[in-house]
Amino acid sequence: METPTFNAESRVAVLVDCDNTTPEILEFALRVVAQFGRVVLRRGYGNHATLANKWQEALVRLAFTPCLQYQYVAGKNTSDIALALDAMEALFDQRAEHFCLVTSDSDFAYLCRKLRERGASICIVGEKKTPDALRNASDQFFEWSAESNPAQITEPAELKVAAEKTEPVKASSSSPVKRRPKFIIEAVSLLVGNTSEGKVSLGHLGQYLKRTDPAFSPQTYGHSGLLDMLKTYDRLTLKKEDGGHYNVSLNQQREKSSDTQE
Repeated sequence: METPTFNAESRVAVLVDCDNTTPEILEFALRVVAQFGRVVLRRGYGNHATLANKWQEALVRLAFTPCLQYQYVAGKNTSDIALALDAMEALFDQRAEHFCLVTSDSDFAYLCRKLRERGASICIVGEKKTPDALRNASDQFFEWSAESNPAQITEPAELKVAAEKTEPVKASSSSPVKRRPKFIIEAVSLLVGNTSEGKVSLGHLGQYLKRTDPAFSPQTYGHSGLLDMLKTYDRLTLKKEDGGHYNVSLNQQREKSSDTQE
């Protein structure tokens, strides 16, 4: 099935099943969904023990709204129903057209099917334990694991590329130190992995970087602008198109050379 495409104005809802997964997955999920559009809903669902303990710091720091659901009967989880109802409400109210469910619980497979029937696009961010029933109910599945690089995407396979280490670029004593953060490589590899051309526009890349980190600025790393910053990366190729805009792609020869050396 062809990967769905989204425009810069797409509205995204990120709904987290806090009772089912770990807070460490949250930043990974936000990096994944930033390629799809603007995140307008950030909600984490769980019982009092979950939200008040291990999830509190992550939800507060990443600006998620905690949705507390008390257990009316021992052993019964009401969070799943609350998440499902809020998802359908957001769809009917036209507050979001793309949904990211952060969970490995196959109970949400039916919700995914219903959302897709209504025209919404669904991605799942889950762990290795995620059953096929849930994986196949989504448009895209992104697997997170504690052992892997938190910014590495395991689906599709083309996104697995070596990341540029954060290192200074040689500069004269009178100029500021220029740095090359590795998340730039990770961002490009993610965005071009979903295209048949293997490239992303400079503007789209800049929007993605701002969505993942609203405080992002090339000046922070000693560069005058994003174009100037990208020119310092050996693993990236910049091409000026006929309309005057730039496209960015991975330098495949450089990647193959790095793989051979390793």
